[in-house]
Amino acid sequence: MDTSAQIIFQTKKWITDVVVGCNFCPFASRVIKQNNVHYQVEPEISQTVCLESFLRECFRLDNDERIETTLVIYPNAFKSFEEYLDLVDIAEKLLIKKGYEGVYQVAGFHPLYRFAGSTDDDAANYTNRSVYPMLHLLRENSIDKALKKYSEPEKIPDRNINFARKKGLLYMKMLRDACL
Repeated sequence: MDTSAQIIFQTKKWITDVVVGCNFCPFASRVIKQNNVHYQVEPEISQTVCLESFLRECFRLDNDERIETTLVIYPNAFKSFEEYLDLVDIAEKLLIKKGYEGVYQVAGFHPLYRFAGSTDDDAANYTNRSVYPMLHLLRENSIDKALKKYSEPEKIPDRNINFARKKGLLYMKMLRDACL
């Protein structure tokens, strides 16, 4: 298995075992089952190249309606969470600059993800702690449709945090780490 295939395999396992398995995103299961997720591995470390890769995925979504969502995976870059947060901020600004505001939305996942105000050892961080740094590019209209079908979507983050804390740090870490 080549490196990109292995990274995609590990990412899919994380999505299946953690995101879907813990029901952190109640909308993910359908998209995974329908095979409507595109996985793009960007091996470069340059922020400029990584953002160009992100923008290419916007173009891919523009041209392929079958793709519901894209994960741009950065296995070699953005090792520090602070550096990664800068990437997310720039990616969001890039969406606005390129006329994608209201079309696409960015969600972030990182191996060292930490919610503002939390500590590193808070199990709740594992709701967004992925196996690699990545940007999740979602279609806004798909989000809107999914939210209409879900009762009280604003409670999802609190439910996820409570679930992770109830399971505990060791469990959440073990679950994520088993995907590598």
